[in-house]
Amino acid sequence: MRLEKRHAIAPAAYVAAPVGAVVFTLLVCALLLRWAGAPVGRSYALLLQGAFGSVFALTETLTRATPLILSGLSAALAFRARLFNIGAEGQFYAGALACVAVGGLHGGMGFAAPAWLLFPLMMLAAALAGALLLLGPALLKTRLGVDEVVTTLLLNFIVLLLVSALLDGPMKDPLALGWPQSVALQEGLELARLVPQTRLHTGLLWALALAVLLWLLLARTLPGFDLRATGANARAAAFAGVPVTRTLVWVALLSGALAGLAGAIEVAGRTGYVTLDMSPGYGYSGIVIAMLAGLHPLGVIAAGVFVAGTLVGADSMGRALDVPTYIADVIVATSLLAVLVATLLTQYRVRWK
Repeated sequence: MRLEKRHAIAPAAYVAAPVGAVVFTLLVCALLLRWAGAPVGRSYALLLQGAFGSVFALTETLTRATPLILSGLSAALAFRARLFNIGAEGQFYAGALACVAVGGLHGGMGFAAPAWLLFPLMMLAAALAGALLLLGPALLKTRLGVDEVVTTLLLNFIVLLLVSALLDGPMKDPLALGWPQSVALQEGLELARLVPQTRLHTGLLWALALAVLLWLLLARTLPGFDLRATGANARAAAFAGVPVTRTLVWVALLSGALAGLAGAIEVAGRTGYVTLDMSPGYGYSGIVIAMLAGLHPLGVIAAGVFVAGTLVGADSMGRALDVPTYIADVIVATSLLAVLVATLLTQYRVRWK
């Protein structure tokens, strides 16, 4: 067996690949549901109902999707330039800490500045914290050839240890009864609710707008062309005059900033303060979402909603049928593997000797 590069790829194949991968995933997971003794049709119906079957379910799914979309954009942008950012989890927490440092410390008064000034400063600080956290690995890669996968991954653990130290030290809320959490943001710094009496906030609009802007950047601007050329072949791009080092640096800054913003929006929109368990792995899930989307910014929106709906719907399905909610992780992981295989078969045909 050998793989042969396809000379031309039909546009419909790019749509058929992820759709076929999802169908394959549902078939595989149907076998697992039968093994667990659950009716397949009712299980999937409950999963869909739990994720999208009511206003409450839909808003919970979209609330969960907001940080996933932002972290997915962070990974998709970096991966398009072949800068493999595995540190979005640490950048997420760095942005959350910076958000609270500006908008919640100093006796909860946030420097005693008005909310209209503190809010943009808070978001800017979060984006800057995430950007600077990825800048170091990017410079090590471009100057010394250090593998960014290792450096960004290890930085996650360093940041989490720093968060733990700060939440038990200078950033600890004295009113938390000993629970390790930061002080809360001012009420005026919280994101507004999109739907009354739900947790869905305007951070979703931020995520959607940033996805569209990122798509325009990649598809319609000269820096976007430089990024795509660098990702396709960095040596050839450098030979053609593309500033590869400069491109990787601004990609790192923007990718880290997106992950940092995800942390700030999660604090300002949902939790109000920082805890060690505020992220159930959003940074790592962003890598899965970016791959499911084929590294396309607009595809990240659909992939983020798909993953969020699977996670939220699996909770409802598990309560109703006594099925382990870990089936959601299996669905997401299987869909990722299926998409990778489908993408490979889209670009190559199998030849049997």
